[in-house]
Amino acid sequence: MEEYVWDESVRTGHDMIDEQHKQLFAAINHLLKACQENKGKDELTQSLNFLNDYTIRHFFDEEQVQRKCNYPDYPRHKKLHDDFKATVRDLKVQLIMKGPSEALINEVRSKIGDWLVTHIKGNDIKLAAYVEQQSSPSGSR
Repeated sequence: MEEYVWDESVRTGHDMIDEQHKQLFAAINHLLKACQENKGKDELTQSLNFLNDYTIRHFFDEEQVQRKCNYPDYPRHKKLHDDFKATVRDLKVQLIMKGPSEALINEVRSKIGDWLVTHIKGNDIKLAAYVEQQSSPSGSR
């Protein structure tokens, strides 16, 4: 199984965000492994619930950072988070209704794992740079 690896390419430079991203990668990898090993629906549901709960916590924390520094892209960034939370909820429903499947594994990869990597590289790195700029003496108003 190809795992999602947290490395320098997804490092934002913001300690809290990076630590939480590491946990999200671990949760996604755990879920994918459980799917591939044909674990029971209960274990998969528990794994998906953990991922869902951790995602909600992470997005809340990250959005707090955005509000605190008046991040100008906050509304769009929050909408991306809200859409992602809906995707995780949809996958939970799919798991409950249809059980584990190859299709579910593919959706977890594309709609959760790949999305997260793309989101970090395209959005969270910009956020962390903005926060850093705002907290540096030359960036403060």
